[in-house]
Amino acid sequence: MTIPLNETAFTEQLQQVGTDYYHDKHPYHQKMNAGELTVEQIQLWVANRFYYQKNLPVKDALILSRCPIREIRKSWIQRILDHDGWQDDPGGIEKWLRLASGVGLAREDLENDRYLLPGVRFAVDAYVNFVATRSWLEGISSSLTELFAPKLMAVRLQAFEERYPWIDRESLSYFRNRLTQAPRDSDHGLSVVLKYCTTYEQQLAAVASVRFKCQLLWAQLDALHHHDNPAEVNQP
Repeated sequence: MTIPLNETAFTEQLQQVGTDYYHDKHPYHQKMNAGELTVEQIQLWVANRFYYQKNLPVKDALILSRCPIREIRKSWIQRILDHDGWQDDPGGIEKWLRLASGVGLAREDLENDRYLLPGVRFAVDAYVNFVATRSWLEGISSSLTELFAPKLMAVRLQAFEERYPWIDRESLSYFRNRLTQAPRDSDHGLSVVLKYCTTYEQQLAAVASVRFKCQLLWAQLDALHHHDNPAEVNQP
């Protein structure tokens, strides 16, 4: 029986996944952040990313339904409220639809999946299925890509504000909100994973879950990139 990693070593392994596989390194993101995407490419990204956004509360509801620990459920439910909305907060899904309007898309086209690419649908559906069929702890572990998200979110927001002047600035509120929500969520998710992954096998599964999530995020961008460049194939 292998001795579990100490907390520092375990955290380092989780962080290393982001260093190696996070989709901030994908050519599509690099072009986006450099201001090199066309209006149509930005629109296609917004439209396809919406399928991921609208499935996040579904994923979190699955984690809630399978997690046996009340204290975790009490905190995790905030993620659903952040996306679906609560009281005066319209929620992240509504903010993303406003982003769609800000880049010149009709919100009903996003709600009807008009521009959804098959590769994006496959990747997102695979994520929901992963959370539905793996352990609740692996589901929570897969959320730890949020450890790497705030930096990318800040770079993306700056790029949109400075390099895409045609985007309505008021429609960028989703990204501004996530600058504070993502660190809060990642801190909570990491604390749960560090506390409840008590065996080496559970730690390995947690690392594999983060890697899987990174790969599906990469696959979504591959679908967009390959749509624009059919002769190219990208692998993380």
